[in-house]
Amino acid sequence: MSVTVAKSAGFCFGVSRAVELVEASAKAGKRVVTLGPIIHNRHVVDKFRAMGVAVIDEPEQAQPGDTVIIRSHGVSRAVYERLEERGVEIIDATCPFVKRIHGIVSKAEQEGRLPIIIGTPTHPEVEGIAGWCGECQVFESVEELEKWVQTEKIPASKPICMVSQTTSTEYLWKLCVNFAKKQFTNLKIFDTICRATEYRQSEAAELSQSCQAMVVVGDPKSSNTGRLAMICREHCEKVALVDNAADLNLDFFQGVTDVGITAGASTPAWIIKEVNKTMSDTINVETVQEENFAELLEQSIKTLNTGDKVIGTVTSIGNTEVQVDLGTKHAGYIPYDEVSADPSVKPEDILKVGDEIEVFVVRVNDQEGTVQLSKKKLDGLKVWDDMATYVEEKTTVEGKITEENKGGLVCNVKGIRVFIPASQSGIARGGDMSVMVGKTVELKITEVNRARRRVIGSIRAVTAESRKAAQEQIWSEIEVGKKYHGVVKSLTSYGAFVDIGGVDGMVHVSELSWNRIKTPADVVKVGDEIDVYVISFDPEKHKISLGYKTDAMNPWNQFMTNYNVGDVVDAKVVKLMTFGAFAEILPGVDGLIHISQIADRRIGKPEDVLSEGQEVKVMITDIDAENKRISLSIRALLEQGEEDAE
Repeated sequence: MSVTVAKSAGFCFGVSRAVELVEASAKAGKRVVTLGPIIHNRHVVDKFRAMGVAVIDEPEQAQPGDTVIIRSHGVSRAVYERLEERGVEIIDATCPFVKRIHGIVSKAEQEGRLPIIIGTPTHPEVEGIAGWCGECQVFESVEELEKWVQTEKIPASKPICMVSQTTSTEYLWKLCVNFAKKQFTNLKIFDTICRATEYRQSEAAELSQSCQAMVVVGDPKSSNTGRLAMICREHCEKVALVDNAADLNLDFFQGVTDVGITAGASTPAWIIKEVNKTMSDTINVETVQEENFAELLEQSIKTLNTGDKVIGTVTSIGNTEVQVDLGTKHAGYIPYDEVSADPSVKPEDILKVGDEIEVFVVRVNDQEGTVQLSKKKLDGLKVWDDMATYVEEKTTVEGKITEENKGGLVCNVKGIRVFIPASQSGIARGGDMSVMVGKTVELKITEVNRARRRVIGSIRAVTAESRKAAQEQIWSEIEVGKKYHGVVKSLTSYGAFVDIGGVDGMVHVSELSWNRIKTPADVVKVGDEIDVYVISFDPEKHKISLGYKTDAMNPWNQFMTNYNVGDVVDAKVVKLMTFGAFAEILPGVDGLIHISQIADRRIGKPEDVLSEGQEVKVMITDIDAENKRISLSIRALLEQGEEDAE
């Protein structure tokens, strides 16, 4: 027979913390009482009673000067206030995950939301949660939730907040969430199941599928232990729920070759060990884990020091921290802000239960038996080595600009603060560097001073490198007539300089427009993206002449395409001469209205009838395509009007 003990069996972080707080307070010589049994295990309660720790049921039973420890299940706001009125020292051992739920339902009430709690109504944890809001609903099954909605005719628009008892099953929670999502349109959901509990239940399910018999160790009154037994029975026919080794009926395991052992969160390690030892000593066990206990005992007395680098296994990912098993008596945890230097990274994105990770010891609390760890700090130490490599190998790296200061920009590269001088930012002198904040950029690390924790980088080095490569490609492929999409970089009185991808070419003012213009600014401005083509180039002098105006832009071609002799058009008088008036049909295309064609009578001079800027209707009477001349007539329209009147 082989016996396998679940890795997750026994105290969870919250229970372990509560037990250690009671032990520490009792050893300090204080008169200690717990409000209700500290955990659902009579053996632990009996042990503390022998140490002089009493159990009270109501706050009023506490005496002034007592040290009252609130158990990991937590209490209501009213109970807490009643304790304060008694003049006692309060040590709150409420599980951090439960404490978070208190805050959620309290805030929900302030927002006008009705809290719905999925859990056992009579469980101390649920009673405590309910006590942090004025009104709430507690449901033990999805059927109860559905019945309430239908019976009370709850409107779909009702503001709802959903939480779960930390020890509830994932299956029940998902059923309730799926129903609520379909029922309510104004719903906030908070998954508050403790991941340590979820992992313990998941491991129990997996172990019970591979074993012929299961032993669940724990107080039968504990809902946590009861759920483990229920989960095991779903996969295994032989399941024994025992309080301790004395409850074992060894005949129950006759003919069994594989036995699995798991335990609730309130079961002490010594009881689990006794159960395992009893089975190992009594039954012919081929493979037992007794040797593991010697190993665990050795590990449990290991000492940890601040600054140590240790390897541990992720056991759960909670809402505020990641719990890590270090193989010692200490409960290891990584606060969320110590998981990664990147604040946008979520722990579950880079870690999962069962991962073996190397971490940095930040703080050891032997009194509480906890170790604060940091993955971020250890990653940071490794990143400094990477930075030195980047300088040596001239590697291009990626980072996010986080701020602007007088001297330049600050960039976050793998959690390291990198300073980029203004001259290396790629922004022209006097330009607005604030536009870079929040952008992800490529840069090169140019200097690293680990002692001063200083790193300098350059965006310009990357752009210069890219520009050089682009220049080489352009000069290798350039030819007359080739088209490019470029950006106007600067303007002069004689033209515009355009970046065509690493190389600047010049568009002469005469090549910008078919019309007469005073300055290049009449057509383009700095920053404009325009299409240009190569007129000529000189590789030796690195000069490129570009053209912007095309035949399609030629106003004469537009005129010839769209207008014919006999068309009546609107024109604008642009110049008066002794022999007539020039009128603009299109920008860049003028026609002549001869003095004899201005009116249907003889006039002395054009200004007797017309003025510059005047809008007139004219008829196109002749087009000389070869000489690009157009004849216009107002008189023809006047005579045509007279004929129509007759």
